[in-house]
Amino acid sequence: MFFSKKLKKFKNIKHCFFSRKNGFSKGIYESLNCGLGSGDIKEDVLKNLEIVSKKMNCKKEALITLNQKHSNHVVFFDTPNSIKNKLSGDAIVTKITNVGIGILTADCVPILLYDPKNNIIGCIHSGWKGALNGIIENTIKKLNELNSNNKDLIVAIGPCIEKENYEVKIDFYQKIINENQQNKIFFEKNTKNNYIFDLRAYVNKKLLNLGIKNIENIKMDTFSNEKTFYSFRRSCRYKEKDYGRCISVIIMT
Repeated sequence: MFFSKKLKKFKNIKHCFFSRKNGFSKGIYESLNCGLGSGDIKEDVLKNLEIVSKKMNCKKEALITLNQKHSNHVVFFDTPNSIKNKLSGDAIVTKITNVGIGILTADCVPILLYDPKNNIIGCIHSGWKGALNGIIENTIKKLNELNSNNKDLIVAIGPCIEKENYEVKIDFYQKIINENQQNKIFFEKNTKNNYIFDLRAYVNKKLLNLGIKNIENIKMDTFSNEKTFYSFRRSCRYKEKDYGRCISVIIMT
């Protein structure tokens, strides 16, 4: 369990970037796998989600996650009746209290947001594809529609794959460069004539470009910390058939 010092200052906010520890799952999913979309035993995942809801002090039916697609679609809950679990999207924004909104990651970037002036919370699942597609910009746009000022936003960026373990090929490099030539700063050529990509820095720059400066990074590498986090890329290296997902949650009381 990892926390943002900035978010912990607010008594009406609870949040957590959960690790893979202290759950029920077995084998490659050991142990707090919260991904219902994984091939894990569903009952074990549901027990894990119940652990998370208890830690967050919310009802298990009030712990909401998405059917994530690496899209730029933001789900907005404006009334209690609008709240549904497993809607398609890659970010959630709400002003509703006592609802735990969460995202699942296994190398991608989990982002938690809070606007203390307007009492709005949000969470974003941002891999390279979602970031390139505009999930960060669309989430902030939704907050702005709710009168949020970017200068007031507090953003916590959780554990993700770090640069040294994120090797990519020229076609990937080209996709990011085509967005903006200045994106070259997020790459380094390595000895194999491929590149390593700094996903965390890429996400941070998008937030900074939007005028958001109150940002905290919990710099931990999901790839190399095998006992602490799940990792899609590590599972590929080990030729495993699947991988677990860590959950990051924020709730307003």
